[in-house]
Amino acid sequence: MKNNIGIGIRAMGWKMKVRSSKMKVWIIRGTTMVLLWTCLVQLTALGDTWGPRVLKGWPSSITQDSHSLDVKFLPTASARVLPPKRVYQNNGYLMVSCNGGLNQMRSAICDMVAIARFLNVTLIVPELDKTSFWADQSEFEDIFDVDHFITSLRDEVRILKQLPPRLKKRMELGIVHTMPPISWSDISYYHNQILPLIKKYKIVHLNRTDARLANSGQPLELQKLRCRVNFNDLRFTTQIEYLGRRVVQLLRQRGPFLVLHLRYEMDMLAFSGCTQGCNLDEVEELTRMRYAYPWWKEKIINSELKRKDGLCPLTPEETALTLRALDIDRDIQIYVAAGEIYGGQRRMAGLATAFPKLVRKETLLGADDLQFFQNHSSQMAALDYVVSLESDIFIPTYDGNMAKVVEGHRRYLGFKKTILLNRKLLVELIDNYMSGSLSWDEFSNAVKDAHSTRLGSPKKRVVIPDRPKEEDYFYANPEECLQPLETKPVSIL
Repeated sequence: MKNNIGIGIRAMGWKMKVRSSKMKVWIIRGTTMVLLWTCLVQLTALGDTWGPRVLKGWPSSITQDSHSLDVKFLPTASARVLPPKRVYQNNGYLMVSCNGGLNQMRSAICDMVAIARFLNVTLIVPELDKTSFWADQSEFEDIFDVDHFITSLRDEVRILKQLPPRLKKRMELGIVHTMPPISWSDISYYHNQILPLIKKYKIVHLNRTDARLANSGQPLELQKLRCRVNFNDLRFTTQIEYLGRRVVQLLRQRGPFLVLHLRYEMDMLAFSGCTQGCNLDEVEELTRMRYAYPWWKEKIINSELKRKDGLCPLTPEETALTLRALDIDRDIQIYVAAGEIYGGQRRMAGLATAFPKLVRKETLLGADDLQFFQNHSSQMAALDYVVSLESDIFIPTYDGNMAKVVEGHRRYLGFKKTILLNRKLLVELIDNYMSGSLSWDEFSNAVKDAHSTRLGSPKKRVVIPDRPKEEDYFYANPEECLQPLETKPVSIL
């Protein structure tokens, strides 16, 4: 009997040990699952913060030599206080497909946010152009901080990364109203023409968004919202900002620097038909390229006439003469913000001789730093944009979209010196100097006199009713958003 009781007690003890062991195993398993799930959530959050590049293997060189980088240039993750959500009755959904290069799309995004706000509709994160000449496959989140864009504007407009599922299915089935809005329209056009369509179809897709909102004559709150988006809410990714500020610090360590937006790339010359200084083979190549793009409407172009009308970008040779005439210090660093210059070293030789401290992002950064930006022209342009804002002087050789948007942003930052070249006058003066009609002193004095009031100083935006293409661009001079400064004489140097 005692033996049976002992055996029973031992068996019961063994069973309890087994149960205890199993329980420990389950506790360990449960704890492991919780830890794994926590790690996954943290990794996802990290991916949202740093964007897709981190998970794709952002180059380790981004952190090398980081001990030498000033702390103020490092991105900081300060605590953010989100604005309260704006409560309104949603009238529908607005989708937009931007067209053109980086700064053409940038200004269009700002316009579309303002339009969505004043129509009380939900904006879907804009789609960027992937079919233009540059064929850049970058998504919005590859260039801009998409989470900051959405959350910082939540007190004005609701922005979603995607359509809700039921509407997304409609979009996939093609049940959506797609159209280009009329260029240079005021907000009443969107209230009277676009809003009824949104209410009818629930979704409206605007497939071209450049220059679709009028420069002037809009409500003050709309103009201020365009500025707010451009200068505060639409910012580049952490990686782009980091590399841009790294370039700025490298330049600052060596002294003052000038950013030259030398718009002398192949696409610009082919599009404009400007062939000054090109040989016959190059002229033929540029002409073939112009005919290869059917949406470039102008085909037969008189280059010489266009140049004399001031409608061509300055050549590198003309630029060198202009900078010398303005008494720009020969030893200043000149950062060339541009793509590949057409004609390469042959065309850059004169400029490099006159100003030997020519640099580019490719010469300041290592190949590893730029490897993920290669073949992404908009991301490369974003780096140039960051550097352009910080320069001591900014000089564009053509009044394209980047020149205009950077000009306006530098005005917003306190009217930083931006020399706006009068190309029509310059080519006349250059031709007279080259022919011997003007001495160097006469030429130089004439160039300085012509640009003494073209330095990005405060001025009224020119408005030309019924001719919006000829008036001042809103983003070049958003005067409704600028703090007035005392009028002071400003030297070119």
